[in-house]
This record gives sequence, structure tokens and C-alpha cells, in this order.
Amino acid sequence: MKAGKIVPFPRRKTRRIMLGSVPIGGGAPVVVQSMTKTDTRDVRRTLAQIKSLERAGCEIVRLAVADKEAVEALGKIKKKVSVPLVADIHFDYRLALASLEKGVDGLRINPGNIGSKEKVQEIVKAAKQRQVPIRIGVNSGSLERTLLQKCRSATPRAMVESALEQIKIFEDLDFQLIKVSLKASDVLRTVAAFRLLAERVDYPFHAGITEAGGLVPGAIKSSVGLALLLNDGLADTIRVSLTAPPEEEVRVAYQILRDLGLRSRGINLVSCPICGRCEVDLMKIASEIEKALAPLDENITVAVMGCMVNGPGEAKEAEIGVACGKGAGVIFKKGKLYRRVREEQIVPDLINEVKKLIKEKE
Repeated sequence: MKAGKIVPFPRRKTRRIMLGSVPIGGGAPVVVQSMTKTDTRDVRRTLAQIKSLERAGCEIVRLAVADKEAVEALGKIKKKVSVPLVADIHFDYRLALASLEKGVDGLRINPGNIGSKEKVQEIVKAAKQRQVPIRIGVNSGSLERTLLQKCRSATPRAMVESALEQIKIFEDLDFQLIKVSLKASDVLRTVAAFRLLAERVDYPFHAGITEAGGLVPGAIKSSVGLALLLNDGLADTIRVSLTAPPEEEVRVAYQILRDLGLRSRGINLVSCPICGRCEVDLMKIASEIEKALAPLDENITVAVMGCMVNGPGEAKEAEIGVACGKGAGVIFKKGKLYRRVREEQIVPDLINEVKKLIKEKE
């Protein structure tokens, strides 16, 4: 290998399925998805959140379908959105059948609580008729009682066994539009489960660390877990599960994919951690710039640096950036010194130059 050459992460070879218009597996780009956090029965609020998720770059949206009223709302929602929708079903298999009739693009069922083999078979037959993919979503917190007794706890092997039992039911009915997830709230158990299952099947995987926590701890835990899985090529779609607005899940997911060189969407903000050399309020400056640029989906690197040690170098490497001195900053554009600005003008001027750069690229 030549020095400096970056080797891409290997991708596990899988079958490809289509969830609406979105390809999953089979070498397709890793897909970012999230889940609405509204009451699905509230059509207005749920639609608003789906639209917001789409603007953030979410490519698949999952909705909780807890009762018949939610099914009826799902039908109304489906008619008004273009992003593929997945119905999240627990306990009552009839809700899965009804969701299929409403035109949902995918189903997620939990083998730990969906019921008997016969009920699963009914869902699979209906999905096969409509060519709708199903995600077998194994969760350590709701594993089948028989497996918990057999394995004594929700071990990686128990999670894999749960998935394999469901996969056999699907395959016996000649149904292969399958996606599988194995989720625990801790990283090592999740990664171990995926590695075990990858040795047994070639279906695409949906990956994530479930119940990861609030924005900061959840983003860290998800980043660690997904980095390990993506490094092994064991993720075809991902969700970052946070106790936070779903748009934050999408932003964190894209940041993870960007930092691993797998996807590029939105502004890549490079900013220094600040030290005693800094002579401007860089924390405020960086925060305001990040907030202003967050809605943009163009792939541009912007550097916001606090002093002249690494500042000029980082700003030159970025497409646009600022290196700060005492009460002022120097803006660099396309690797060249562009102009000097006072501290109070750094935020508006840099944002304005970023928008100009975007127009130049159009």
C-alpha cells in the first residue's frame, strides 16, 4: 500500500432489498433512518416531524403503530409524504396486516412479543403479496421468554438464535425481503451479536445501539458502536437512538458516516478546542456559525480556529475558514487569504461567504 492512501472500509456482501425507492444492501450506500417521536394518531404533528426529518436528510422514517387509530392515521400520513415509511409493530399482528393495507413501505416486527408462529406467518404472507420488506428487530430488552430461560440472559447468542428462528419462518414461506437488527443498550453485546449473525446469513443489517441515552452520551455510545460495526462492514442502514429530537439523530448519523468517509452531507465544521492563546469568544462564534449552517446540505468544509498556531493551516485546508487573533479574524477562501474582519463581523461575514461559495458551485 502506498503511503497516504486511504483504504475504504470493506462492505459485507448482502442481498439487496428496496424499501420504497431506497435501495438497502447489495453495495448501496449506508442509509440513514430515524423514528418519529410524536403520537402517530396526531396526524398534523407527525406530518410536521416527518417533513422536518426529510429536511435533515432522513431517508427512511419509522412510526409507532400502537392501535387501530394509529393505523388510520398512518394511512392519511402515507398519502402526504414521499419518504418511505416503516410501521413499527409490537404485540398485535393484526396491526401489521392493517398497516400493509394502508400502503406502508416496510414493517418492523419484534420476535420477542409478536406472538405465535402462525401470527408471524400471516404477516409474512401479506407482505409477500405486496412485496413489502420486513425488518426482524431483535431487542435484548424484549427477548422471547424461552430463550431467556435457555440462555439465562439476553446474550449475543440468544439474540442471534431469536433472529434465526424468525428467518427460518420467513424462508419457509419463500420470503427473502428481509432486513435484520440485533440491538442492545451496550456496545459490546450489540457488536458481538452482529458478528455472530453475519457468519450465518447474507441479509442486510440495520444497526444501532438502542436506548443509547441523551444527546451527548447517546451520540458518543452510538458513535463507538456504529464505528465498530461499520468498520466490519456490518451496517446497511443505521439509526442513532437518542433521548433527543429525531433531527439530532439524523445529524449525528451523518457525522458518523462523514468521519468514516462513507457519506458526505452537510457542512463539515472544523473548530479548535480553545486554549489560553485564544483572544476572541470562539465558543460563541463557533456555536453561532454551527447553528446557522446546520440546515445546509451542501458538502463544504468550514474551519473556525481560535489562534495563529494551527489556525491559518486549518483555514487554508478548508474550503473556507477563519483564523482568529486579538479581537479580529482572517478569512481564508479556497486556500488563500481573503480578507481581515473585526471580531463582531466574523460570524455574519463567514456565513455570507459560505453562502456565496455554495452559489458559485451551483
